Amino acid sequence: MTSPTQGPAQPDPRLYNADLAPAAERKWGTYSIFALWMSDTHAISNYAFAASLFVLGLPTWQVFLSLLAGITIVHWFMNRMGHAGHRTGVPFPVLARASWGVYGANIPALIRAVMAVAWYGIQTWLASEAVVLLGIQVAPGLAAYDHNSVLGLSTLGWIAFLLMWALQAVLLTRGMEFIRKVQDFATGPVVWLVMLVLALWLVVKAGGDISLTASLTGLSGGEQLHQSLIAVSLTVATFLTLVLNYADFARFTPDHRSYRRGNLLGLPVNFTAFAVVSVLMTAGTISVFGEAISDPVHVIAKIDNPVVTIVGAISFVIATVGINVVANFVSPAYDFANLAPKHLNFKRGGMLTAVLAIVVMPWKLYSNPVVIQYFLGALGAFLGPLVAILLVDYYFVRRGHIDIDALFSAEASGEYHYRKGFNPEAIIAFVPAAAIAAVLALMKGFADVAPFSWVFGLAVAGAIYYVRTAKARKGGGEPMEDGPILSQRVGRTVSG
Repeated sequence: MTSPTQGPAQPDPRLYNADLAPAAERKWGTYSIFALWMSDTHAISNYAFAASLFVLGLPTWQVFLSLLAGITIVHWFMNRMGHAGHRTGVPFPVLARASWGVYGANIPALIRAVMAVAWYGIQTWLASEAVVLLGIQVAPGLAAYDHNSVLGLSTLGWIAFLLMWALQAVLLTRGMEFIRKVQDFATGPVVWLVMLVLALWLVVKAGGDISLTASLTGLSGGEQLHQSLIAVSLTVATFLTLVLNYADFARFTPDHRSYRRGNLLGLPVNFTAFAVVSVLMTAGTISVFGEAISDPVHVIAKIDNPVVTIVGAISFVIATVGINVVANFVSPAYDFANLAPKHLNFKRGGMLTAVLAIVVMPWKLYSNPVVIQYFLGALGAFLGPLVAILLVDYYFVRRGHIDIDALFSAEASGEYHYRKGFNPEAIIAFVPAAAIAAVLALMKGFADVAPFSWVFGLAVAGAIYYVRTAKARKGGGEPMEDGPILSQRVGRTVSG
């Protein structure tokens, strides 16, 4: 680490800009981290996932336990990655320079960015579909513009998609502090209000006749255990993208308690509570409507009240914007900035993300199961190995000691320059682990273990990297510090 008495080193412009530097302001307290997780977990996809487990045949109590077990594992990972993000104050692609090299870090950053761009576009399009329905509900005459096709979207579909695109672009290019304020007061809490009202309405309408122990399909005990384990694994897999780039958010926390408490409230507590409400609502639809409905938008439509439809549709549009901010915008904005810091900052990286989200035509991606399964599925299999390399490097190789100045140095003598800016040990660990995980995830013969592919990828990459970095490991058993890392380069203290 750089001593506070040393002269300031000059950051290399090929590796540095103000957005990639250690955080100057740290205003993301416990509630902001909690709201971050509300924004991410209150998604229609998470509702549908919890509801699908119930529809599949798991009793309600077993769904709760499975999701609680999975999110507890996620919570552990987030705290581990949060420590690194808070102490260094740098975003994920800069933190990755310690393990991948100052230029090699672009490999995990671009993998994460490609995934985020695809899902950013898909989520924007899904939100625009709700806008189309909302528009037709308010003005039925608009339905006339929803029957043609221009590159796969109707005229009304294009208007709604571009409207959502522009709305998000305005919100998201205002910077991280603006994003914090929006999620604190809008994207997180609003969906809870709608969900609680819907759940209460269904419970009252059902006369309280909702079973917590019955299985809809009569699964055997062995099959229930198998499906429960799959639910645990898929819960973790869903959050691995954010585990990988959690430093993007933890870097703004003022102390360790902030992200730890926020993670506790937002993950095990909030996620499980959201799952409880989701399953109760799905169980309630059986009593009220005679069928299990696993989409809250369809529940709203069934109520057949224009006011409820409009309020509900707007709420879930807001929820989609929330998850897009957290999961699919922040990371690629930093990832692209890391690719060319002289030309791309956070806002420009964000706009590049938004433009690419149109170019990929997300409605075609989403409607093509082959593309979803093989393209995004293969990329998803890479997440476990990437997470393993970052965590093994930070906790076992460096024991929490990061030279902040060296993260921004392109000199051949720099600690993280390795070989021409790339760490061969990270690549050697990543390639076979990612290949194994991809084969398990995508080959039909491994369908039974496909949900656990990330576990194999994480274990293989972590083991290879740990063995191959034995000589580089910090010796002496010195404890990991929770204190500040000082960097004269950026003229500020990265507080611990």
